[in-house]
Amino acid sequence: MTIDKETAQAHTTAADERSFDDALILAIETSCDETSAAVIQGGKRILSNVVSSQIDVHVRFGGVVPEIASRKHVETITLIMEQAVREAGCSMRELSAIAVTQGPGLVGALLVGIVAAKSLAMALDIPLIGTHHIAGHIYANALVHELRYPCMALVVSGGHTELVLLESEGRFQVVGRTRDDAVGEAYDKVARALKLPYPGGPHIDKLASQAGHAMELPRAWLEQGSYDFSFSGLKSAVLAAINQTRMKGLPLDEAALARGFQESVIDVLVVKALRAVREYDARQLLLCGGVAANRGLRAALAARCDEEGIELLIPPGNLCTDNAAMIGAAAHLKLKRSQWTELDMKADPALPLESWSVTACGTVPC
Repeated sequence: MTIDKETAQAHTTAADERSFDDALILAIETSCDETSAAVIQGGKRILSNVVSSQIDVHVRFGGVVPEIASRKHVETITLIMEQAVREAGCSMRELSAIAVTQGPGLVGALLVGIVAAKSLAMALDIPLIGTHHIAGHIYANALVHELRYPCMALVVSGGHTELVLLESEGRFQVVGRTRDDAVGEAYDKVARALKLPYPGGPHIDKLASQAGHAMELPRAWLEQGSYDFSFSGLKSAVLAAINQTRMKGLPLDEAALARGFQESVIDVLVVKALRAVREYDARQLLLCGGVAANRGLRAALAARCDEEGIELLIPPGNLCTDNAAMIGAAAHLKLKRSQWTELDMKADPALPLESWSVTACGTVPC
């Protein structure tokens, strides 16, 4: 949602007399179980990026408990914002805008960040920019690389598995998505079946690297030409393999099973991502999201992209997982087009990515 042109111009004059290349954005991310705040200059320079993880709290439950996550955000959000501004070496009055994750995510967790962002934007009389979580993951790459459009993004995380075409800056088109479990969710479920700690992804990745061979498991390609993903059948195949082995009283080669599972996941992700790059004439492939830290996936994508002459961009590990710096990078796309968000913005746990695309005209209203 955007505000009228007159108000937007007033905000621009009052809050940001510098060029947008120097604008300071305080970004807030509370979509799941990380409380994070960052100060980003010009959409690309990270002045601070503070992340408070709740993994130690949720690990005993084997997954994120939404109500506990919300309470922890409430306990830490003010301290994290203050720390981010302090580490950036600026004052609150020097900020040009406040950005915050509007969705998708856990609604209670999102609300904590949104209330904090609204309060600060109102107190400082500067623009508020509600930001899409997945747009943040994609534009984490822009913090360390130059993006060349059109480009294709492979988004892999605990809640999302998507192929997103960026025809131009800030213009998103989802060409493929998961029909059931997201890849990170599948990793966690398989890890739980193997009695590995939460979060499961790093433990499966480590276990798979220790295997001398891979257990043969199915690949879900879906119908011909589809860019969608499905991992529920693979998860069921893993559970069936575990149960059959135990029923026969045989020892389970957990490393081989982990490697077989990971290879099945990676094969589908890599093949579909590269096919999408070719079909849509993308100039780059961007790997994004928490699962982008997976060593097996990074290595497989790098090898295939090298073979086919495709430029692959992967952010460093600390920018793959949820963080506020990526939210600031994405929010800058809206800031420089004067596309603010109204203060009555609500959390949207199912916010569509395409709806967050920047408008074509560059200023409001269009």
